[in-house]
Amino acid sequence: MKDRFWAVSPLDYRYYGADKEVFDRLNPYVSERAFIKYQLTVEAALAKQLAHKDWHVCTKEQANEIIQACKQVTTSEVMEEERSLHHVVRALVNCIQKKVSPSARPYVHLFATSNDITDTATALRLKDLTINVLMPDLVELEQLLISLAREYADTPQIGRTHGKHAEPITFGFALATYVDRILGRIKRLVDSADNLRGKFSGSVGAYNALSLRYPQDPALFEKQLLESLGLKPSEGGISTQIVEPEYVTDLAYAVVSSFSVLANLADDIRQLHRTEIGEVQEFYEDEEVGSSTMPHKANPKNFEHVKSMWKATMPRIVTVFMDQISEHQRDLTNSASERFLIELFVAFDYSVTRLTSALRKLSVNVERMRTNLEMSKDWTVAEPLYILLALNGLPDAYGRTRELVRQSEKLGISLIDLVQRDQRIRAILDRLDSAQLAVLKDPSKYVGASGQRARAVTDNAELNMSMVLSQRMKGSINDRSLERFREQAKPFYYYMGLEPNESATTSEARESDNPQSGAEVS
Repeated sequence: MKDRFWAVSPLDYRYYGADKEVFDRLNPYVSERAFIKYQLTVEAALAKQLAHKDWHVCTKEQANEIIQACKQVTTSEVMEEERSLHHVVRALVNCIQKKVSPSARPYVHLFATSNDITDTATALRLKDLTINVLMPDLVELEQLLISLAREYADTPQIGRTHGKHAEPITFGFALATYVDRILGRIKRLVDSADNLRGKFSGSVGAYNALSLRYPQDPALFEKQLLESLGLKPSEGGISTQIVEPEYVTDLAYAVVSSFSVLANLADDIRQLHRTEIGEVQEFYEDEEVGSSTMPHKANPKNFEHVKSMWKATMPRIVTVFMDQISEHQRDLTNSASERFLIELFVAFDYSVTRLTSALRKLSVNVERMRTNLEMSKDWTVAEPLYILLALNGLPDAYGRTRELVRQSEKLGISLIDLVQRDQRIRAILDRLDSAQLAVLKDPSKYVGASGQRARAVTDNAELNMSMVLSQRMKGSINDRSLERFREQAKPFYYYMGLEPNESATTSEARESDNPQSGAEVS
């Protein structure tokens, strides 16, 4: 948008609309212009189907007229037409009909109701958006986390539960837990996107209009039309005027669930910035400012932003659940509310890219991690002490260790020093091997399988990321695969020959590519 400061939503004037790279990546899918293109794609696919040899409703020439008209219709035309009609789909249909001959006009939108077009276009749009933008952006974040988890797989860090020091882990292990969680969310997102459904069953879902021409099996027309768009009808082959809402609900839930993992990661990193912890530090450029009055401040603002954006958008899943309810064959109570769904995807993807950027420049203070670990060594030794005593047959090893901890706190004497005064326990300690004794003396030795698990999890995630990409692109998977995927990914309407013919950048008009046109009837 040329002057984004007229916009109401912060997404437009501050985040998505203010970041050219993010804007250019998302806009071909999330803008109203893009949604019109997706609807025109469905109308063009319908025309092609009507001329198919299996149906013979119109001639190839008439179908091609409609397809060419769909390529020429602009969003501005549709919106101008809609001003008087107050019905955007009928406005779109009128704009197509104005560009074709009288002989082709009867076949524009034939057999269709509005939601045959809009719900199918929504499925196409959200599938493309998820696979072409969200997935690769999450893969990039995942690859970065894999790299960081491997780098710090053996870097000791105190583990924290309930905000208090617990037992030692490694920083790489902490990151690996997020590697695994994000991997699971990527799979859920892709599965949910692939499972989106379209429809072409008419105004109440019973194929009333199609049955006038094909009473034997009108559902076959729907099936073939959706197949041409890379979609399927609902699993049970039935709908009302709208597609069963659970398919979009599942995808929205996958987005929110993924966002929650990101918010959790961002919050953990933010907490490690605390002055009293100081284990990490977000990078600040020389000209960046952290406070208008405190020149020394360098805050974890990008990590705070991710959590804040999650707080703003996560509750929208409630609206998605509410939109599952539509009375009888359909009502209009979701008309306004569902228009805001796309903002959830925009906010999520913006936060993915912002988190990735912040993590890429994160400074890790290994020495401070060691200092914090040493701070609690007199207490964190309690668990391995109790386990070793129990393994060597001491009755109520847990209770005895707990008594010693309390004595240590009251007397101000270290737990290990107190243990040495207990002859019964000393006799057990004398039987321990050197590795077991080392754990009691040095907390960094008591990290369990942290490093091993960090490496195993990252190896598994790396393999899975390669599989995710290999299923979506040709050629071998290598360091350039993600870049090549992004270069190749296009909205579905490009392949129907409906490439953008209107300005769609943050500043000046952008020249669009000229992809192949695959929509004409041959």
